[in-house]
Amino acid sequence: MINKYLALLLCLLLFSCSSKSWREASRQSVGIAPLAADLKEDIVLIYYARAFSWRGNFGIHPWVAWKKKEDSQYTVAQVTSWNLRREGTTVSVKRDLPDRKWYDNDPTQLFEARGQKASKIIKKLKALIKDYPYKDNYTLWPGPNSNTFVSHLIRNIDELDIELPAHGIGKDYFGKTKFISNTASNTGFTLSLFGALGLTLGAAEGVEINLLGLHFGVDFWTPALKLPFFGRVGFKDKAF
Repeated sequence: MINKYLALLLCLLLFSCSSKSWREASRQSVGIAPLAADLKEDIVLIYYARAFSWRGNFGIHPWVAWKKKEDSQYTVAQVTSWNLRREGTTVSVKRDLPDRKWYDNDPTQLFEARGQKASKIIKKLKALIKDYPYKDNYTLWPGPNSNTFVSHLIRNIDELDIELPAHGIGKDYFGKTKFISNTASNTGFTLSLFGALGLTLGAAEGVEINLLGLHFGVDFWTPALKLPFFGRVGFKDKAF
């Protein structure tokens, strides 16, 4: 009986997606980011949205945006598979609107920093993006993918004091030879076997188990459950 219900759930997840082509899906701004023309200081933003089509039932796509006070537009950095096919690198860095829908799916703001903190982050972002180790490799599961990219930035920039949600599949992919890393808050560690199996223990992150890319956990810092498909259930995550 349980197997029948699981099979039914899988069918619903796979087929509860729009038949709309990505060419028809909206990439309009939702108007939640400050207008570039109104900003008088540096700013850094991190967003995520449900992935396109059936993939959105399982996980998210995140990206990073920033603007120096002297810039006229935002810069948006993200990783996609099609950028690898078109330009020979998974990493896309270009001037763009920061709060576009991700192919019909509204973005959620995960992080914001302004002023001197943002200035420090922007300097570090540029260096880390230039040296991102998986520019020539994109794998939907278990990584490296867009979640791997943003998680890599978060883990290596102290001022990015936030973590990706539990349905960020690929966020704990460390490559084929690295199996341990600091948590985003630097208050603990993550053990990961190719991003498919792992364990996270951290004062700020709580306890999180990774089973085949599906993350289950409990955050004690800002109480919440961490669940696959849903992400975070409980209090909104706060900076460490």
